[in-house]
Amino acid sequence: MLVIAGYLIVVVSVLGGYLLHGGVMALLWQPSELIIIGGAAVGAFVTSGGAKVIGGVIKVLPTLLQDSPYNKDRYTQVLILMHDIFVTTRREGVLALEQHIENPEKSELFRSAPSVSADHHAVEFITDYLRLVIGGNFDAMQLENLMDMDIASHHEEAELPAAALKGMADGLPAFGIVAAVMGVVVTMASIDQPPAVLGGLIGAALVGTFLGVLLSYGFVGPLGNLTELRAKESTKFFEAIKVCLIASLNGYDPATAVEFGRKILYSADRPSFKELETQLKRKKG
Repeated sequence: MLVIAGYLIVVVSVLGGYLLHGGVMALLWQPSELIIIGGAAVGAFVTSGGAKVIGGVIKVLPTLLQDSPYNKDRYTQVLILMHDIFVTTRREGVLALEQHIENPEKSELFRSAPSVSADHHAVEFITDYLRLVIGGNFDAMQLENLMDMDIASHHEEAELPAAALKGMADGLPAFGIVAAVMGVVVTMASIDQPPAVLGGLIGAALVGTFLGVLLSYGFVGPLGNLTELRAKESTKFFEAIKVCLIASLNGYDPATAVEFGRKILYSADRPSFKELETQLKRKKG
């Protein structure tokens, strides 16, 4: 919803100031300029993006209209899930995790964290590394190095749509200039027309520059920045899981291992120590 609110602020501010300055709205309606700018931007995006990036952008755009899924509730759920996994391991041994790993959709541990279990990437990440832990062929340092590379790969892939949107935003002002230049060409071809007609043609040409800059910095660019922020939040989510697992492998008790994971979260989103402790006690009792 904040995206829509931001767009409304941009539109009201720009058009409101234009009208206060004595502008006429009808002069801004130049479909040919929109076709040139929008078509060229989309064509360049398709050419440079490739199927993977285009699919990623199409997939991520609807999610940007919603609030970030990486909030305090989700972080609390994943920390409690990791705590329950570690407690189960201590009480019943690592082999007791096999039933939860092989069928996470039926596991009581995962079902108790619905926002986590609904994310197949998170479930796959947790179960894959628990499977390696059960295999017993990795020490904590080796597993941490592997997880770091896995998370880095995930982050790079998650940032591809952001880079594509930023690239489109960077190109829009240039395409606006292209539209303006083509408008000037049309104007020069009509140089014998009365001043009033020439003024209208020049104004229409300048609208191209206006639209290119506005679409870049007011609409597409902010979407690229927001996509990049969501990628960073996703990476932080996986890093918290990693830190919990490594702390547990290094011999820390479940509560302490989870505290390690809690401390690396962004301060605005992470549950406080007391909040997490209260949730854990409530679940036990």
